[in-house]
Amino acid sequence: MRGSVGVIVGETSPLQFKFMIHGAVGRGDYVKVRGDGRSWILAQVEEIRRSNTAYSLAHMERGCTQTCREWVVADARVIGVPSDGRIRSPAMPPRPGEEVFAADEKMIAAALGLSKGDMYIGILKGHDLRVELDANTLVQKHCSVLAKTGSGKSYTAAVILEELLDKGVALLVIDTHGEYGSMRYPNRDGDFNRFRVKPKGYNITVYTPANLAINPRADRPFRFDGLNLSARDIARMLPDDPTNGSVALLYEAIAALRSERESYDLEDIIKQVEKANSKSKWTLIGQLEQLLEMGLFSGEPTRPEELLQRGHASVIDMTGVPQEMQPMIVAKLLTDLFEARKLGRVCPGMVVIEEAHNYIPERGTGRAASTSIIRTIAAEGRKFGMGLMIISQRPARVDKNVLSQCNTQIIMRVTNPNDLKALSKGLEGMSTELEEEIKRLPPGTAMIVSNEIERPIVVNIRPRRSKHGGVSTPIVMTDHPVKGPVPRREPQKGPGLFLRKVLGPRGA
Repeated sequence: MRGSVGVIVGETSPLQFKFMIHGAVGRGDYVKVRGDGRSWILAQVEEIRRSNTAYSLAHMERGCTQTCREWVVADARVIGVPSDGRIRSPAMPPRPGEEVFAADEKMIAAALGLSKGDMYIGILKGHDLRVELDANTLVQKHCSVLAKTGSGKSYTAAVILEELLDKGVALLVIDTHGEYGSMRYPNRDGDFNRFRVKPKGYNITVYTPANLAINPRADRPFRFDGLNLSARDIARMLPDDPTNGSVALLYEAIAALRSERESYDLEDIIKQVEKANSKSKWTLIGQLEQLLEMGLFSGEPTRPEELLQRGHASVIDMTGVPQEMQPMIVAKLLTDLFEARKLGRVCPGMVVIEEAHNYIPERGTGRAASTSIIRTIAAEGRKFGMGLMIISQRPARVDKNVLSQCNTQIIMRVTNPNDLKALSKGLEGMSTELEEEIKRLPPGTAMIVSNEIERPIVVNIRPRRSKHGGVSTPIVMTDHPVKGPVPRREPQKGPGLFLRKVLGPRGA
């Protein structure tokens, strides 16, 4: 056993103790101490304080100049006593005077449950210890990735997606900014040796609800079935909330079409609404025509069976789609997909939603047509084999009901007070110390909170195997010299300038 790093001082409890440091130990490190039953108690250093009475204010005011011994004291939070693959709380606190030792990695892994999973996320901060989460638990009980802009949330989310694809999980990704199509290419930039990963590309298909000319990165257009739409389907897709009168007009128009023919499309519905004897029809016609112009409906729609395939990610790239239309598209897409899953027409899988605050806004911060179906998936998805991952830089603006359903929360740096408050409400055991830790997390480092792990842990996220597509575009170009001002051209004077430009000089 390595030498001790300190000795317990002062009052102790089964939850915490203090120890005087005389070895190499830092904030966040794991330590162990003997309990009354001589079993090892595992604890984590939460805070370290340094003092010297010779330099205390009272001492200096008395004019004392003698030197005193410097004290370095650590506050340690008890995790528990590892026993038979489980962790239990100690019945009695450790004794003052007991020596404190650095915990070995085998004990840490066993106590925290880091080796039970099959998804390699990264390395425990301060240790060369792999952190592995359980894929089934993460998918079935949902997951969230939360961080401020620039902290690496999309990068970390892609690391999770890589692991899920390697396990054969079917994925559907709502990609607001076109960041995930790059997963088809291997990564060429990363500390692969330290984290022991190899670059590779993945089976990705990118769909666009917009035109391929607008989004040339996409592989295929994404389209809904345009035949025999119901009034409910159309009302859910309208850019603005339809009035009761508009919905009634829709029902009447569709009922008339169904009585006359076997099939109809959106253009037929518009023509039928035009026949109505109602002043409110013009607002509805304008909304329907806007929907028609989007080109989202087709006789050759994208089938749910095509979108969910084992070991494959279907990316719905929203680039070029008006922001107000995006929640409507997601609402119908997820409704169709969830119904197909309940009927067993598609395989189990996971829905991943980037910029989740746009699709499931918290009450009071906005409204979105997609909120209802995402709430349904969060509440009932486990029963039907459909998991959910939400990604956002604004936790305070994400529907708290959905956020609370996420059993695994991966939190990177967050500094906004409202977002920290939302995290505190949504996480069990969130302390002031953990809040401060979240505010100080460097890029590429995440706190993982899960019922499968005994307490929150800080992890250095491994490099992606696939290429990262969320790189920020540089604004300041240091290698491009700034051009001087464009010289002003004096206007030419004299009669007939316009005619000379058109007809040429005289005599030509």
